[in-house]
Amino acid sequence: MSLNAVDLSIIVPALVAGILVLTTHVPFGREVLNRGIIFIDLAIAQVAGMGVIAASTFHFGSGAGWSAQAAAVIAALIGALLLTWTEKRFPDIQEALIGGLFALAATGSILLLANNPQGGEHLKDLLVGQILWVSLSSLWPIAILYALVLLCWFGLRGRIGRIGFYVLFAVTVTASVQLVGVYLVFASLIMPALGAKGLREKPGLVLAFAAGVIAYAAGLVLSAAFDLPSGALIVWCLAVLAIIMGVMRKLLPGRTVEAHA
Repeated sequence: MSLNAVDLSIIVPALVAGILVLTTHVPFGREVLNRGIIFIDLAIAQVAGMGVIAASTFHFGSGAGWSAQAAAVIAALIGALLLTWTEKRFPDIQEALIGGLFALAATGSILLLANNPQGGEHLKDLLVGQILWVSLSSLWPIAILYALVLLCWFGLRGRIGRIGFYVLFAVTVTASVQLVGVYLVFASLIMPALGAKGLREKPGLVLAFAAGVIAYAAGLVLSAAFDLPSGALIVWCLAVLAIIMGVMRKLLPGRTVEAHA
């Protein structure tokens, strides 16, 4: 272990990126748990990733170009609208359909990259992300997008309905998966929400967000100190914090858990 390897010029932008992801994924995570559609973010993230890969494969633009971003958003919106329809038409098997969509998108990406000599690297970037490569200047568009999403969610949540949720979710996950990767998107959405499950909205959001920030900070510092993959270690830190939060809720139910209204 070497703390000398902790470079704040790399850690700080990555932590800011993680904090931005948590601002949207914490409230959406609670909604996902309430709806019982746990794997929706994995499915939408894979669909968005397949959109980026398809754009690059068919020469509509590079992975970082606007055409690729548009392809990712369009693919994610199509997936979101499809899930909106299936939730209404087949609510009893919605979770299974979400899993099926994830499998199709994941294998579709593999097929698109089958003849690409750098296909393995592309898949790795899609799954684990490149959080250590972000810069503060590159995060402004993401911050603006997330601010608009949060404004719509907290200001219009009662009026946007099922389709509004899926559209906002698709747009958010599209941005997040290209920032931190599929695994961290899922962990950021589910782990803090699980840890704060049972709390009322405001204390639950605050606790889940705080735990997420601590997990991101710990994961980034430990990954630098031990020279381990940042995304994977942050996922583990999020899981450990979620477990600790769950244990504390069991031990101190009168202090931490409030009855639902």
